[in-house]
Amino acid sequence: MEISDLLSVEGVVPRLKVGSKKQVLQELAQHASTIVGAHEREIFDVLLERERLGTTGVGKGVAIPHGKFANLDRLHGVFARLEEPVDFDAVDDRPVDLIFLLLAPETAGADHLKALARVSRLLRDDAVCAKLRGSESAEAIYALLTETPASNAA
Repeated sequence: MEISDLLSVEGVVPRLKVGSKKQVLQELAQHASTIVGAHEREIFDVLLERERLGTTGVGKGVAIPHGKFANLDRLHGVFARLEEPVDFDAVDDRPVDLIFLLLAPETAGADHLKALARVSRLLRDDAVCAKLRGSESAEAIYALLTETPASNAA
């Protein structure tokens, strides 16, 4: 599974201006709703419920919020680079500015876990994250996320 299977250029938000974790999830839910055709409130509620189980802020300024939905036909991703980092209750207590939202069908099972692992591996690469932070356009960010050597890892 490649990042390009999950993400389109339309799913990249290059400069998201928000002030809190809740606002991040609200904005991403709104953006994702136009891509997947689900209601933004449903997406937001699933993401919020997942955050209550434990933070998806994985460290080094990165968060990977995710959730499963009944009416999705495949996995979908939305990537956002925040204008200013926000507190995301991350495992390392650092604020977050790179967020990859992953939405999966309820039946995704192993595919959901493989997608999470793929995104996690990619965003653990400090060089990739530095380039993402320096990119201004959705197209440039999309190219970095989909064409980087790290995306070819197993």
